Amino acid sequence: MKGRVAALLTAVLLAIYLVLVAQRAVLFVLTGEPIGIVIGVALIVLPIIGAWALVRELMFGARTQRLVEQLDREGELPVDDLPKRASGRPERDAADASFGLYRDAVEKDESDWRAWFRLGLAYDASGDRRRARQALRTAITLERSDPRARA
Repeated sequence: MKGRVAALLTAVLLAIYLVLVAQRAVLFVLTGEPIGIVIGVALIVLPIIGAWALVRELMFGARTQRLVEQLDREGELPVDDLPKRASGRPERDAADASFGLYRDAVEKDESDWRAWFRLGLAYDASGDRRRARQALRTAITLERSDPRARA
């Protein structure tokens, strides 16, 4: 819940920032000066890219949360029993030791979105955020294309 509130607050602040930058961009373009127009156009493009990234991240978070809830309902969500550091992150050695189980499950059935999702959680516990997000995106894609998931 704390993560959701933080994400929502960040999204609201970013949206306010994007609106303010867009307003300044329009003012630059309206100066009629060549350099002002160039700066204004750049400031228009940047908020568009920022808005796209914001929407993409919010959609990723919502889809990931939906899959967590589904796995929890099915009783297939892995138990978070890894020892933790003072920061709350799992101890790397313990996370790495349990990683093979999740990797093997994906290798056994690469079309199982549940296995990919659990692999993403294992990557995250091991500190590899890039691969974690990649595995979670694969899980989302597989789940969305699974006709049994909609039944």
